[in-house]
Amino acid sequence: MQAQGREGRQGGRGGRGGGQEAAPPPATDKVTPEIPGVVKAGTKIEIVASGLRGSDAGVGLPDGSFIATANGGVVKFDVDGKMTTLVEDSEQAAGLAMDPKGRLIGAQYTKKVSVLWPKGSEETLTSSYEGKPYIRPNDIVADNKGGVYFTDCYQIGATRSPNDLPQAVYYITPGKKTIRVADDIRRPNGIVLSPDAKTLYVNDWDSPNIVSYDVQADGTLKNRKNFATMDLKQETDHGLVSGADGLCIDGQGRTYSTTPAGVQVFDAKGKHLGNIEAPYDMPPQNCGFGGPGKAYL
Repeated sequence: MQAQGREGRQGGRGGRGGGQEAAPPPATDKVTPEIPGVVKAGTKIEIVASGLRGSDAGVGLPDGSFIATANGGVVKFDVDGKMTTLVEDSEQAAGLAMDPKGRLIGAQYTKKVSVLWPKGSEETLTSSYEGKPYIRPNDIVADNKGGVYFTDCYQIGATRSPNDLPQAVYYITPGKKTIRVADDIRRPNGIVLSPDAKTLYVNDWDSPNIVSYDVQADGTLKNRKNFATMDLKQETDHGLVSGADGLCIDGQGRTYSTTPAGVQVFDAKGKHLGNIEAPYDMPPQNCGFGGPGKAYL
């Protein structure tokens, strides 16, 4: 789906070499509603690839290509539709981020955060905090200083232990020190920085809220706010929740949250602008901007 000329960005082992055609996409007649400044009513939602296993964590690159987790690894889609495998085994990476050095970093369900690509740069950045393993690192975003923020939360229905770390947001400093910067969100999931990197946004799967924080010079966070209120469609044993997963942002500061109600769009002040439903009866899992000018969501 092409947005209306708005550049966006994400919160998104050696390659095989030659590209391969992605599986032919299935037909869909799903179109978008009118969302002023974002997309015109009736814009067709295009399926650009199908037949992938576990696609997640979209990251758009300056050349218009797009990276995502799929098939147990990490794949890259060029602007001409060619698909190349960058990483054969991502060790269950759920979130991806590209840092200022051009390194692809993954938040991995295998309880760690690691540099995954390019080949030869692989390393584990963190695998525990204060001597305890993480719960399940979920999503990640890189800042412009060489640090990364990531969320750590339980899987739905997971058995919890009193010895577990709290569900939280962490920051790995440019010097590779890990600090816990927030533990006041019920189930932190998608995460993204504002275009000026002064505000951090985090999806709360277990409440209606997208939460925001002011980013400090040392990477710590202050001034927690409930930035936006999402539509609720996810049923749980304690009522309806947002079920919010991935989060991305465009150059105008509009946030896009993937939820069971679709991709929910909010302006820079947190006003709900509308929802873009997924083409099929499955909730969207993550989002990112790619294509020429990063004009495609």
